[in-house]
Amino acid sequence: MTAPRLRAAGRLPTRPLAASLLVAIALAGCASLPEPPQTTAPVQVAAPTTTGVETAEAREHQRLVALFGGEYRAPKAESLLNGVLARLAPVSETPGEPYKVTILNSPVVNAFALPTGNIYVTRGLLALANDTSEVAAVMAHEIAHVSLRHAAARAELERRSQIVGRVVSEVLEKPQEGKVVEARARLTLASFSRQQELDADKIGVRNVAAAGFDPYGATRFLNALGRSSSLRASALGQSGSSDKPDILASHPSTPDRVAAAQAAARQIGAPGFGEAGRAAYLSAIDGVAYGDDPGEGVVRGRRFVHPRLGFAFIAPDGFVLENGAKALLGIAGGGAEALRLDSVRVPASTPLETYLGSGWIEGLKAGSIETSTINGLPAAIAVAQGREWMFRLAAIRFGTDVYRIIFATRALTAEADGRFRTAIQTFRRMPQDEANAVKALRLTLAVAEGGASAESLSRRMAGTDRPLDLFLLLNGLDRGAALAPGERYKIVVE
Repeated sequence: MTAPRLRAAGRLPTRPLAASLLVAIALAGCASLPEPPQTTAPVQVAAPTTTGVETAEAREHQRLVALFGGEYRAPKAESLLNGVLARLAPVSETPGEPYKVTILNSPVVNAFALPTGNIYVTRGLLALANDTSEVAAVMAHEIAHVSLRHAAARAELERRSQIVGRVVSEVLEKPQEGKVVEARARLTLASFSRQQELDADKIGVRNVAAAGFDPYGATRFLNALGRSSSLRASALGQSGSSDKPDILASHPSTPDRVAAAQAAARQIGAPGFGEAGRAAYLSAIDGVAYGDDPGEGVVRGRRFVHPRLGFAFIAPDGFVLENGAKALLGIAGGGAEALRLDSVRVPASTPLETYLGSGWIEGLKAGSIETSTINGLPAAIAVAQGREWMFRLAAIRFGTDVYRIIFATRALTAEADGRFRTAIQTFRRMPQDEANAVKALRLTLAVAEGGASAESLSRRMAGTDRPLDLFLLLNGLDRGAALAPGERYKIVVE
């Protein structure tokens, strides 16, 4: 939750609520830029400004920095990444373009570029990469998108598809054929986007090699990205995988991308060609923050604490939580249950039971509204019924804001409702000393000495209930792999 309050975005229909939760917590890859949230997330470090009238490019930069949690300052990492860009620029399709990196304060794995030459990578991506050639492959991929004008080409194809669909549906008065055209357009756009990704991968591999880096870095990073998605799906209790083809997916499946990147690298040379730069990369990211920023709220297992806003909450057993830009989101039972915690501004003169029944969620059962006090805070709870989902709702007044806790389930059994009510009762104000004790996690390097194993080093990991799985993921290791004596490995500590 990145802002002191999270404004309601109008009516919140009950039927698509759980689906929106699932979409919101999906791992982002090389993504198209989302719309800015309806919040006022602070830019932690002021973006560069110009004298006189602010340019559109500067406004877009500031918007993106705010959208992804602010700019994260890591001088050693910035220096290494800008050095990589200085080597990539001369061998790219736009050799005269100056490129500059901005590290974003987000734990999500993401990277993108603007036509201005601004390259953005999240600290979550830096944590996943294991050497300089891997992060070079990511940035070369993004530069390829810019040089090939992929965003503009996609926007033009979308515009044409919309026009054709509208003409068929409205002008020619053939709504059914219009739907067919629309469906065909979605397939075309998905195929077009997948081809764009493969093209950017291929060009990125070629340019990475031309800049003197190991062209197999792209393959290693894509494998890590696929493993990250699989680990996440496993934590959520889902069997879904990026390996499965989806005809409407905008990105190729991970095996397809890995195979294409590996084929492109093999055309250049056998493994061992080019600079990997592992030692320099690990030194550059040593000490970089990992996971949630305590200033924006922290997930620790089922527990969520927000030191700046001063509250804590514990989800029911079995829930996996993620702190999103607009809300705390959770899922359990492979998608059978979901939750959302956010906040809105409600006038102090408006009773909470009146707010619950004001129409912001459909299907509310008026007779189910109860008023109560939760850990000294005024509250109201109720039930809402959708077509496929049922909801247990709570509105808790906390200072000038009202926090909403929304549980969604297919069947609101007495057992499920009991768990939800118990979780609602955990919402409380945090004492200042407890808030001060919440520390950020960070990456550090551990040396494999004296017969150290992945299991022994993983026991030093903090902030995760699956330390071995996370250790293997962050270090690109398979289960059972032996550690190289004297080699440095990433671990997460407080």
